[in-house]
Amino acid sequence: MSKGYLLGALVMVSGIFRAAAAEADPEAAADHGNGCIVDPAAPGVTIDSLRWNCTDNQQVQIYHAARAGTMPSGVKNGWVTSTSPVETVAPTFWLGKTFFTGPDGGRLTNRVTGADIEGWPAKVYSAPSRVDGEQAWVLDYTPTITPQIYDEIREVVPGVWLGWSWWRGEHQTPVLLSFVLA
Repeated sequence: MSKGYLLGALVMVSGIFRAAAAEADPEAAADHGNGCIVDPAAPGVTIDSLRWNCTDNQQVQIYHAARAGTMPSGVKNGWVTSTSPVETVAPTFWLGKTFFTGPDGGRLTNRVTGADIEGWPAKVYSAPSRVDGEQAWVLDYTPTITPQIYDEIREVVPGVWLGWSWWRGEHQTPVLLSFVLA
C-alpha cells in the first residue's frame, strides 16, 4: 500500500481530531510527542518540528486543529514535510511561493530553482477543505500548465502554514504530499 494512500486515509479521518482540538488552548504550545511541537510563540520550532519530527499522522492532527487563519502575502519559503518520493527531489527545484493577495484571496506563483524563477501560477481563495469541510485557503492551479494540482493550506501558528497537495486526474492519489510555508 502506498504512503500517499495511507496519508490520504489519515487525512480523511477527522472527527476524533476535531473534538480534541476544540478543547486545546490556541495560545499554548502543543507537544504531540517525539519532538513534534507546535508553538505559537516560536514559529521556527514549529517549522523544524513539521519538517523533521512530526509523523504524517501528527501532521494530520495539527492540520485538523488549525483554522484557515490569515491569508499569506509576499514571499514564503516552502518545504515538503511528508514522507513521499517528492520530498527527496523537491528541494532541488521548489523554494516556496510568492503570494499576491488581499484578505479574500488573490494569486500566487511558485518559486522554482536556485535562480528563484516564478512558475506554476495559482488562484488563491477561501473554500471548504477537502480534508474535513472546514475553511482553508485553496491554491487552485486551474487553468494553468499544472491544472492537475490542487493545494490547500491552514495557518498552524502565526506566519506558518501547513498544506496538502493533491493530484487531480486519471491517476489521482488521495494526497500527493504535505508542505509547510513560512
